[in-house]
Amino acid sequence: MIELFPEGFEEVEVDGGVELAAYTKAGGEERLWQVFGPGMARDVEAGWSEAWKRFHRPIRIGSLWIGPPWEAPDAGALAVVIDPGQAFGTGSHPTTRLCAGFLLDHEPVSVLDLGCGSGVLSIVAARLGYSPITAVDLDEAAVSAARANVAVNHAEVDVELVDVLAAPLPRAALALANIARGPVEEVARRLEAEELIASGYLVSEEPNLEVWRHTERRELQGWAADRFVRAT
Repeated sequence: MIELFPEGFEEVEVDGGVELAAYTKAGGEERLWQVFGPGMARDVEAGWSEAWKRFHRPIRIGSLWIGPPWEAPDAGALAVVIDPGQAFGTGSHPTTRLCAGFLLDHEPVSVLDLGCGSGVLSIVAARLGYSPITAVDLDEAAVSAARANVAVNHAEVDVELVDVLAAPLPRAALALANIARGPVEEVARRLEAEELIASGYLVSEEPNLEVWRHTERRELQGWAADRFVRAT
């Protein structure tokens, strides 16, 4: 469906299965029928191309306001503007909020953001005075999205295309890894950092990290984030 309809499609659960709806024109309707067989077509409601915006609302995390570009930041808040159209993280996911909370409670230091996605955590760190900040991801589209968001926020963040599981990693006082338990365990062996904030996994999962000492866990809506310091 992504290859056939890059302009957009929707997956909807129905009784006994899943319905796939492509947003397209007459030529696209023919492509759909050629691949999947006869289907149903109907005109979409007026304003459908803008309707998705109502699902992306700003959030507050302490002094931070994280929201889309069509919303006005709260007065006096530290604003982080993230375009949800980039689709690599908007700040609303519990793991992102947990990591942002750790950053709020930490003294600003140098940061390495591993698997940065949209760059939201790096931009949060910049807003809070952390420096220097390096954000890395192995996905070219994510790197492009992060660079765009960094530019919109006028943040001092160096965004690089890096395979965090294979390539040499920059040094930093604090590493962020909001990526999933397995990759966290892999990358932790290769880090040259004093502290690590890890997330991207459920509360039922506990990363097993060599040479790291666990100091704190926070939980939100079934997800967890952990703070580790390098064992002496």
